[in-house]
Amino acid sequence: MTTPALKLGLPAGSLQEATADLFRKAGYKITFTSRSYYPHIDDPEIECTLVRAQEMPRYVADGSFDCGLTGYDWVLENNVEVVELAELVFSKVSRRPVKWVLAVPDDSPVKTVQDLKGKRIATEVVNLTRRWLAERGVEAHVEFSWGATEVKPPKLADAIVEVTETGSSLKANNLRIVAELMQSTTRFIANAKAAADPWKKQKMDDLVLMLRGAMAAEGKVGLTMNVANADVPAVLKVLPSTNPTVSSLADGKGVDVFVVIDEHVVRRIVPQLKQAGAYAIVEYALTKIID
Repeated sequence: MTTPALKLGLPAGSLQEATADLFRKAGYKITFTSRSYYPHIDDPEIECTLVRAQEMPRYVADGSFDCGLTGYDWVLENNVEVVELAELVFSKVSRRPVKWVLAVPDDSPVKTVQDLKGKRIATEVVNLTRRWLAERGVEAHVEFSWGATEVKPPKLADAIVEVTETGSSLKANNLRIVAELMQSTTRFIANAKAAADPWKKQKMDDLVLMLRGAMAAEGKVGLTMNVANADVPAVLKVLPSTNPTVSSLADGKGVDVFVVIDEHVVRRIVPQLKQAGAYAIVEYALTKIID
């Protein structure tokens, strides 16, 4: 009997390693081989293919893939019908959304988008930019840029629409932001027919559950400690506003307190917990938090 398979598209390029790292934390090991666009995943029911995030929505929409990860910006740019199953806020640099911005040279006379009437704008997101300009009643020449977009003004373009996370590349190329078009995050999208298939939908839901669990655990740690009965109120007062688990110790003379907290808080509150009467304090890493 043939083993059913979910055809999963993974983003090649800048998001590739960040995606593989997220899958690893979710419990899936993805192995990339040199010059191959078919990475191995340690789940016989999933078939992976690497493709550029820019093209992912089109391949998911036409059924080449059952599902895939791509940016919301590329879903809008391709203007195709897909089913969004989850928002996964991660990128190549941070866990923040990326921004598409309109930028011009520092010494450009352009101050507002209206000043770009009749001007040339270079960008990868041609359709998105044209729609955005049309909504503001601005007619400009929008042309596709194959890359290195930041270097095109002022000789090859009057302005650019480019994606940024920190803005450092724009500043390095002496560009200033005139307006923000949109913010975008990574989305887990599915083909409509695949989403209607019970087996594939369950497989995708399980995958999304584990990915979300891995993301929820980032920056969190588990903290457990023993506390004598008389010291419990003082210890609980130190803990951040949360709902810790409190269970009795075998000898009946104290309790075990367990809590999930932000990792950066630990160094501040552990000395306070110790002073309040907690002992046998143990911190440990978390890989997934499933609500």
